Amino acid sequence: MRRPFRTLLMPPLMLLAALLMFLEEVLWEALKRIMAAFGKLPVIRSIEAWISRLPPYGAAVVFLIPGALLLPVKISALWLLAHGHAMLGCQVIIAAKLIGTALVARIFTLTKPQLMTLGWFCTLYNFVMRWRGKLYGWVIASGAWQKVMDMRARIRAWASRWKPGRISARLRAIQRYKRRSAFR
Repeated sequence: MRRPFRTLLMPPLMLLAALLMFLEEVLWEALKRIMAAFGKLPVIRSIEAWISRLPPYGAAVVFLIPGALLLPVKISALWLLAHGHAMLGCQVIIAAKLIGTALVARIFTLTKPQLMTLGWFCTLYNFVMRWRGKLYGWVIASGAWQKVMDMRARIRAWASRWKPGRISARLRAIQRYKRRSAFR
């Protein structure tokens, strides 16, 4: 009885987990670059230098601070959702996710050498990276992923045929067509 549920639930849950991890990774890289540019400000540069000099457990505390600070914000977003403010609640969750990911990405970049000296952190990091690799391998081997990648390649090929000067002309033609068909 237990095996059919696992067979039914594992693929969608694994796909959902892989999509969330993929989104997190894409956000991680993009936000890390943004925060690095932001880190060129003198005040931020001095704070980052201080963070880089922290001992391992100090680095671990600083690494956990963004999550701890954003937890009440996420709980308040859930409260908003529960009380009928769906749009505002979703916006707060998205903003908290972006800000949290940006801060954690930058802090992790600054503190990774110190954190990797902690045995428990190194073990946890290696476990998560192995799990992520297996999950991505499973997703990439799936037929759905292959279809998405084929569609992505077709969209890129189609978009590459558009010349920069012609994009606005095509958009105006589409708008004219929509206006004409609205009067019919």
